[in-house]
Amino acid sequence: MKTTASIFTKFTLGILLAGSMAACNNTKTDEKAAPTTAPAVENKEPYVYYNQDTILNKYEYAKDVQKSLQDKGKSAENDLGARKQALQREITEYQKNVNTLSADQRQTTEQRLGREQQDWQSRSQNAAAEFQNMQATEAGKVFDKLSDQVKSLAKEKGYKLVLSYSRSNPTVIYGDKSLDITTELLKRLNEAYTKDKK
Repeated sequence: MKTTASIFTKFTLGILLAGSMAACNNTKTDEKAAPTTAPAVENKEPYVYYNQDTILNKYEYAKDVQKSLQDKGKSAENDLGARKQALQREITEYQKNVNTLSADQRQTTEQRLGREQQDWQSRSQNAAAEFQNMQATEAGKVFDKLSDQVKSLAKEKGYKLVLSYSRSNPTVIYGDKSLDITTELLKRLNEAYTKDKK
């Protein structure tokens, strides 16, 4: 029910936004008479959008962040996997020799193995939490860089509203290609990142 309400809200918002855009555009065209010959000018629409999926797939900084996170995640996974295998070997060895150990040795070994298993679980949970925090921090950095470039581009071009499109969270269902600033935005992002890397 909550998902349906969310989809309905987004759909309604999209319709209201489209209606507002159409009303604003109609008002502007009514206020000024159309010239007899339309000069070739770049898009002066106050509303534009960009494709977030394309940006995240082709923005070099976002790709580098993703690669770094994957490497760190794999490293943590390998470390935890190695610790788990070592613990499993100790447990298997203990089970083989349990009948040859005294009651005190069994108790001491079981307590140690229990502590090691709890330690591994704690490390696993901490690693997962740390990785999620790292992902959130890095995603925030990518968003900040993207947001800065969007604001700069909007100010420079006179855009009043910049929307984003993503298949996973579509706030734009349809937009005329003349309103799509993805290519220009991506170029600016990658140029800025190249300068930052030097």
